[in-house]
This record gives sequence, C-alpha cells and structure tokens, in this order.
Amino acid sequence: MQGFTTIDLAILVIYLAAVLFAGLHFAKKEMKGKEYFKGDGTIPWWVTSVSIFATLLSPISFLSLAGNSYAGTWIMWFAQLGMLLAIPLTIQFFLPIYSKLEIDTAYHYLEIRFKSKGLRVLGAVMFIIYQVGRMSIIMYLPCMVLGSLTGISINFLIIIMGVIAIIYSYTGGLKSVLWTDFIQGSVLLLGVSFALIYLLVHIDGGIGAVFQAFTEEHKFLAQDQPLFQANLLKDSVFLMIVGAGFNTMGSYVSSQDIVQRFTTTTDTKKLNKMMLANGALSIFIATVFYLIGTGLYVFYQQNDLPSAAAQDQIFASYIAFELPVGVTGILLAAIYAASQSTLSTGLNAVASSWTLDIQSRLSKKEISFERQTKIGQYVSLIVGIFSIGVSIVLANGNIKSAYEWFNGFMGLVLGILIGTFILGAFVPKANTFGAVLAFIASSAVMVGIKYFAPEGSVSIWSYSIISIVVSLVVGIPASLAWRKAKRDDSLPDYYTTVYHNHN
Repeated sequence: MQGFTTIDLAILVIYLAAVLFAGLHFAKKEMKGKEYFKGDGTIPWWVTSVSIFATLLSPISFLSLAGNSYAGTWIMWFAQLGMLLAIPLTIQFFLPIYSKLEIDTAYHYLEIRFKSKGLRVLGAVMFIIYQVGRMSIIMYLPCMVLGSLTGISINFLIIIMGVIAIIYSYTGGLKSVLWTDFIQGSVLLLGVSFALIYLLVHIDGGIGAVFQAFTEEHKFLAQDQPLFQANLLKDSVFLMIVGAGFNTMGSYVSSQDIVQRFTTTTDTKKLNKMMLANGALSIFIATVFYLIGTGLYVFYQQNDLPSAAAQDQIFASYIAFELPVGVTGILLAAIYAASQSTLSTGLNAVASSWTLDIQSRLSKKEISFERQTKIGQYVSLIVGIFSIGVSIVLANGNIKSAYEWFNGFMGLVLGILIGTFILGAFVPKANTFGAVLAFIASSAVMVGIKYFAPEGSVSIWSYSIISIVVSLVVGIPASLAWRKAKRDDSLPDYYTTVYHNHN
C-alpha cells in the first residue's frame, strides 16, 4: 500500500513535459488558415484514428466504466456495441458526402445543403456550448480523483492540464493536437492493458475467478434488465445499443471535434479505415475496463479494500495503492492523458467552428487565411482560460457528474443536431424552413423530456432517437408545405444527399 510516491510524481511531471515538447515539435511556425484547422495533409490515417478514439474516450469513461462493473454489472458495456450501428451508417451515408463536398467543418455541410448561413451558425453555436461544458467537466473530474490520491491541489492540477493543452493547441493547430492525441491514446491503451494483466496475475484463480463472478454473481447482465421492451422509452439492452449507436453517430456526423478529423483527407478508403480502427479500439478498451472492474470486485473480496475507494475511484485507488512504483505514475498520467487529449481537441474544434462557421459567415468582407489562423489561436486561448475557470468552480462546488448523466447531455445536444443532418441527407425535398422548424420542435421536445418529464419515465438512451423522429415528423411536412406555397421545385445540390453520394 505504497500510494503515490516521489518517483510516481517525477514520472507524471516528465510525461507532461514530454507531451508539451511533442506538441511543440509538431507545430509549424507558419500556418495559413485552413492548415491550422485541417492539418497539412501529412498526418497518417492511423494517427487520426487513435486521435478520434482518444477524443471520444473521456476520463469520465476511464473512471466510470471500471466502477460500473465493479459495483454492478456489465450492462453499460452494451452501449459500446452501438458502434456496430454508428460506424457502418456513417461510412455508408455521411463520409462519401463529406469527402465529395470537401467541407471545412461539420456545419459547413448544413450551409451547402440548405443554402443557409443561419443554420450553419446555429449548428456551430450549439456545438460550442456543448463543447465548453464538456471540456470543463472533463478537466475537473480526473483532477478531483488525482488530487485525492496524490495530495496535489485540485485547482493546481486543473490549471496545469489546461495550460499545457492551450499551449500546443494555440501554437500547433490540428497537426499538433492529432500527434499528441496519438501519444496520449497509445499511453492509455498500453497502460490500461498492463493494469489488467497485472490485476489478473494477482487474483487467486486468475481469469477463471473473474468468469466465475460473471456466472454466479450476475456480474454480466443484470437479472432485472430486459433484453427488449416494446416500449422504446423504457430501458432495455436493445434500446441501449440502438440509442448509444445514434448518440455515437451524432458525434461522428455532427460534432466538429470528430468531423474535423475527417477533413484531414478526402480519400474515402482512408476515412473508412480510420472509422473501423477507431471502432475496434473503442470496443477493445471498453472491454478491458469492464474486465478490470469485475477483476477488482474479485480482488477486493480476497484483499483489504482501501478506505478511500468510492465506486468511481476504485480503479484509480487500485492504481495508486497496488501497482508497482513507477507504473502508478504512468497510469495516473494516462488518466490525465485521457483528459488532455479531449481538452486539446475541444479547443481546436471550438476555434475552427467559431472562426470558419461564425466569424467568417457573419463578416461582411473576406477574412484572409493569416487572419483566420490568428482568430483561431485567440479563440482557443480565451475558451481554454474560460474552461479552466468553470472547471475550478465545478471542483469547488457540490456538483457530481457521471457517465450516464453525460450520455444524457450528449443525447440532448448532439441528438438535436443529428436530426437536422439526417433530414438534410435523407430527404431531398427538405428545405431551410423545414429544417429550422424541425430544429425548434426537436429542441422544445428534448428540453421538455430532460427537465420536465417525471424522472425515469424516459430512458436517456432514447433521447437521440426521439430527437431524430421529431426532426423528420416536423421537418418533412413543413418542407413540403413551404414548397407547395412557394411553388418551389428546386433540388438540392449534387452530393449533398445520400442519393447522389456514390455517383
């Protein structure tokens, strides 16, 4: 029970310095506009794939997934299988469109499809609000855990994390972010895999004891959890897989931090490889986390439980008190890495969305590439400082956040956006009037469900499904009525719908 030692602290400091050095190393001194937001075309697809994985795997997942299977069952693991729905749909329908149109941002698609600057700006504003909230939560949660384990001030940890991410996001643009994400994601994969192997070696009975816990103590599927319910508003394994699939698809299709990765190349073969590798990595690491959680359950039945170990901190406590000196520092660095990669990605995505979607569209004159770069840098700096401030407020308040709550939040914000993207891609007759009305209706319905419906009456996994259905039910008739009233027979531009994207 050695806890966090001076050697571990030294490793954590060296790791953070190495990440900062790597980010600055990949920065180019002279970047012109689009290069800051899209890279310079030299980034391999496998780097981008690990970057998507590192971006989507937030520390909320890192800390919560093992805690879920430790305390209960693997039921939340089934949400990862949503990838099997999200990835094929994205590859089949949206990546060919994004590749053909050579979009700058996710919301650029909305402008091209609906010929509406307003919709592009609206989409960008929604994303920026969502992302700033996400970045703040993602900084405060791991810093709170690390602070309690290491004795280092939580506020100090938040500031260091934010400052390092701001420096390489500001100086290096997307290229720096992608390469540092690759390093952080690799540390995460190797560190967590090592933790699982080490844990299994130190359990009496090894992997056999873990599988026994599955079968005899219902650690895989909860006894009261139905596989399917006809009422799609109620929790079931089927709803979790489908709902998580549409949530994830919402990230792939309408969230700028992920779509930005797709803008690094127009080669659809590379894009498809990127998606498939990301899906494989995500399901693999989730399985490892859940195995760790069940392994910890067995381990702590055989050994004394640390007094400080709350459910969400059980894995972090194991890292601090059971792993060899030095390895503890690397694994705690991996938790920090999960936060930092998500944070730096968020900063660059917000900077690109603000610059290209909002400022460039609302400006009366053309903004030069050099000026775009400068605006992007200032935005990443300002948003980074603001997120640090919000994170410190969260860390010093009584706010508890968890994986499920975050998925509900994601389903609310990105679910509303994905409805508009699906309307545009799948309904050629859809127009601006229908899309705006669908957006308003979907927002109203989702806010009503989230904040005014009786607790537990609607599963969080149905949020994005409801939002998509509302968008189509309102958007299609509204578009048709407008067309009829205006005698408008115009067709959308080529490659903006799924019906043209394979030509």
